Parts: sequence; C-alpha cells; structure tokens
Amino acid sequence: MNGQVVAGEFRRADPNPTRLFFGPTARSLKQGAGYFGVYEILLPFVQVGLTDRISFGAGTPLIFGDGSAHPFWITPKIQVYSGESLQASVGVMHFLNVGDGNFGVAYVVGTRGTADSAVTGGVGYAYDRSYNSTNGAAVVMIGAEHRVTRGMKILSENYIFNGGAIVTGGVRWLGERFSADLALVVPTDGGTTVAFPLVNMVYSFAR
Repeated sequence: MNGQVVAGEFRRADPNPTRLFFGPTARSLKQGAGYFGVYEILLPFVQVGLTDRISFGAGTPLIFGDGSAHPFWITPKIQVYSGESLQASVGVMHFLNVGDGNFGVAYVVGTRGTADSAVTGGVGYAYDRSYNSTNGAAVVMIGAEHRVTRGMKILSENYIFNGGAIVTGGVRWLGERFSADLALVVPTDGGTTVAFPLVNMVYSFAR
C-alpha cells in the first residue's frame, strides 16, 4: 500500500498525481505505470509511462454519431527536470478528426510543492489546423492541490486566454488505486457565465 505516516496517521498516496482535473501537472509516471480513466462518464482515456520521464496517452468519446471519422486525442509528455520539490515538463494535447481538421495545445508546465500540497503553472500555445485556416493563441494555466483529510484533496484548475477564462474547483477522493473527482467548471467570456459539473474516475496500475 503506497502512502506515508504523518502525525501518526497513515495517508494514502494520490493515485493520480500527474493530472489535475483535466490538465497535466509536471510530475511524471514511472516506466510501466499508468492509469485508465473516464471524463464525464463518456470520455475514456489512458496514459502510460514509457520511461521514467516520457509518457504517452490517448482517449476518444464513447458516443459520436454524426457519421464522420471518430475523433480522438493523444497526450505525449516529457519531464525535463525533476528536483526534490520542483518538476518541469513539456507536452502536447492534440485532438484529431474534429470537424474539418484538428487542434490542440502545446505546453510547458511546472509543479512546485509536495505530494500533499502543490501549485502548478503552465503556458501553452493553442492551435487550430483546419483545412481552410491556421490559427493560434496563447493560454495560461494556474492550478493547485491541497490535502484536507487522509482521503481527500481540494483542487483548482484555471485557464486564462484571449477573450475569456475557465475556472474549476472541486475535490478528489483518494483510494488505494482508484480516485474520483467532483468539480464545478465555470467558463466565462466576460459576459455570459455558465457552470456545469465535472466528474472524473481514474484507476492507476503498476504503481
């Protein structure tokens, strides 16, 4: 069983430390380790450590019914620095067969802190490669995590981009290999603001 004793209390390790709700932290998977999960019940994904610093993942919607090619995404990631309390990584979240082209985000991300309490910040370039246009824009991500009980963390994951922002906050329940996230996502464009729930479940293997 993975974890540590703090103030006489055993605390399980977070089985999913390389992600916030959706975006990555700078932590890496060990070679042969990985996780399988699902966003919002209908969006399964997997990520596997190819080496201690390089991982690769993919996902696809379970339901997609407009008759076109099935969309999917890939998530290669490379850790370029690992210190005692600071890590840095680069990677891409690339989406294919979406509409008439593909798009994604190439990013640099850093995480500072401990397994129980840390902040993550990143900058990225969001690109759109449709068949009749090529567009791009900068995006900034700021996230944080903090353990509040033996089996629970609070998390925040927020994005700022030209013309708007996305604010996300919620909790993660920690099992030995399973984790579950429940959060509220609030996108805003400076005018209309909506909110919707986010539910993620993840199973980690070969840890």
